[in-house]
Amino acid sequence: MMARLNAIGEQVIKRCRLLAEATEEPGFTTRTFLSEPMRAVHRQVRGWMEAAGMSVAVDHVGNLRGVYAGAQTTSRRLLIGSHLDTVLRAGAFDGVLGVLIGLSLIELLGARRLPFVIEVVGFSEEEGVRFGAPFIGSRALIGDIDEDLLERRDANGISVSEAIKSFGLDPARISEARAGDGTIGYLEFHIEQGLVLDSLGLPLGIVETICGQSRIDVSFEGKANHAGTTPMHMRRDALAGAAEWILAVERDTRAIPNAVATVGQLDTSPGASNVIPGSARAALDVRHADDIVRQDLVKRLLRCAEQIAASRCLTVSHEQRFDQRAVAMDSDLTELLDRAVVTAGHRVRRMSSGAGHDAMIMARRIPAAMLFLRNPGGISHHPDETVLADDVAAALSVGMRFLEELERRHA
Repeated sequence: MMARLNAIGEQVIKRCRLLAEATEEPGFTTRTFLSEPMRAVHRQVRGWMEAAGMSVAVDHVGNLRGVYAGAQTTSRRLLIGSHLDTVLRAGAFDGVLGVLIGLSLIELLGARRLPFVIEVVGFSEEEGVRFGAPFIGSRALIGDIDEDLLERRDANGISVSEAIKSFGLDPARISEARAGDGTIGYLEFHIEQGLVLDSLGLPLGIVETICGQSRIDVSFEGKANHAGTTPMHMRRDALAGAAEWILAVERDTRAIPNAVATVGQLDTSPGASNVIPGSARAALDVRHADDIVRQDLVKRLLRCAEQIAASRCLTVSHEQRFDQRAVAMDSDLTELLDRAVVTAGHRVRRMSSGAGHDAMIMARRIPAAMLFLRNPGGISHHPDETVLADDVAAALSVGMRFLEELERRHA
């Protein structure tokens, strides 16, 4: 059996690399929400799903959904999924790996039917790259898409609603994507995107908690002026204020155990080498497993921005883009996953996730569980991201045992 699983593990990796070629940026993997390359991904994955005996459709927020019928008519349904979009210049495995492991589990079942439906979901959006709002795909399944989200616009002025229509879908029918009341759980496989498992020499880890996170745009406003004629003491340089604050973000966050804060994007205006920047917008990302600690840190960093702005005769404002509480995975499904790991012959390692995942969105309404795969070198959101075929085989072995545990429960 393990030889077969290892061969399937190699196949999963080849499929991930094939899908990585569907990109908006030649030479790199960049695939944002409902961009043209997503059509190619849908065609390819649909073909694999249909060959495995699944019925396939795309819902009206762009999620690809493959359904494997149960042994009898039943409303009980297990969802297995992850996302098909990527960050800019991504690796081949973040998100996509989880979808293809779900598909491979269906292929391993062959013609065998379980006492519940299995639905493999490829979410249309998780990363938040195109519209600055993450988890559009999974939010649709829990009924959390509102007009404010649909009216968000990308860098080209296209709204979420317009992007959906351009893809041949109907934003007025997004509510149809909502998961049914008979859903018994959601399971997500994902690379760790960190070094914990690799440092311990373990192939798999069970996620207990996903850290809460805040995403906030902080804008400094000063006065644009000539770079050659304006004395240093008379400048109101917005970029200099933002730079001082970014260093303060790093300093203050280091003082708090297990907290992380990042300014990963900085936009300035007018953006010319001979003009003092009149405005600078910085994108702040703060994460911690304890929501109180995270929220207190955010307040501290925003107060610091105000103090720096005042000292430099600047103004500062902020807009919260995203605020997600820390989310615990379902204890019952996690215990089931724990038993599956043991039965498959692996050591159990429970851990938290510093990265956000669709599982934390689904967990608002549906019992959710999550299994990490080792990420050699801890490199993710980068072309060097990788995974081992043996670890994919281990995840498949655990996945099959998880399904068998659920089968016994619902027989």
